[in-house]
Amino acid sequence: MTKLSVNINKVATLRNARGGNVPDVVKVALDCEKFGAEGITVHPRPDERHITRADVYALRPLLKTEFNMEGYPSPDFIDLVLRVKPHQVTLVPDSPDQITSNSGWDTKTNFDFLSEVLDEFNNAGIRTSVFVSADIEMVEYAAKAGADRVELYTEPYATEYIHNPEKAVLPFVEAAKVARGMGMGLNAGHDLSLVNLNFLYKNIPWMDEVSIGHALISDALYLGLEKTIHEYKNCLR
Repeated sequence: MTKLSVNINKVATLRNARGGNVPDVVKVALDCEKFGAEGITVHPRPDERHITRADVYALRPLLKTEFNMEGYPSPDFIDLVLRVKPHQVTLVPDSPDQITSNSGWDTKTNFDFLSEVLDEFNNAGIRTSVFVSADIEMVEYAAKAGADRVELYTEPYATEYIHNPEKAVLPFVEAAKVARGMGMGLNAGHDLSLVNLNFLYKNIPWMDEVSIGHALISDALYLGLEKTIHEYKNCLR
């Protein structure tokens, strides 16, 4: 079964807009677990515009499901991950001022850099995942660099799905097969929603995990958090 990891960055964005602790990021994360999510994802950026370092430290001892930290492997991020020791770290090629992750790594060009970082995390006993486009060569070099998993960047799938679902999913199926053939785990994320998630799952049922934030939190404004999580989990059956 593919696990659902809820990215709670948007909850922190809403809290930070007014200061204080409303909504309570930790409570939302624990509620997500209570309602059936199998993981929580956070992406602490250098400017702390949503998830803060304090949030990361507060969440780690309380979460009962998988804790996934994603981010660009700057020295500060590496230090935070090694101190907190989440279950999984997902490396993304974001610059500090990016609004959101909008591309995968060029794992061939950045092979030496990624290999060094992945070794450090793997030696610390933290499962590693590298954010890549649905490109066979990028998946292959992520495997060669030592990643335990790849996370497929699914915005192109979500965009094309509206026009042609079969065409949209094809490169992702091919990339997923390569990852499986190389003995890697498989995650997916970005712009996945109640509209397109089930079709992706039906075509790649061996995905280990999907990480979903923006759409899920937006849906929760209408449906409520508990019902929303149930609806997303239904898409993964």
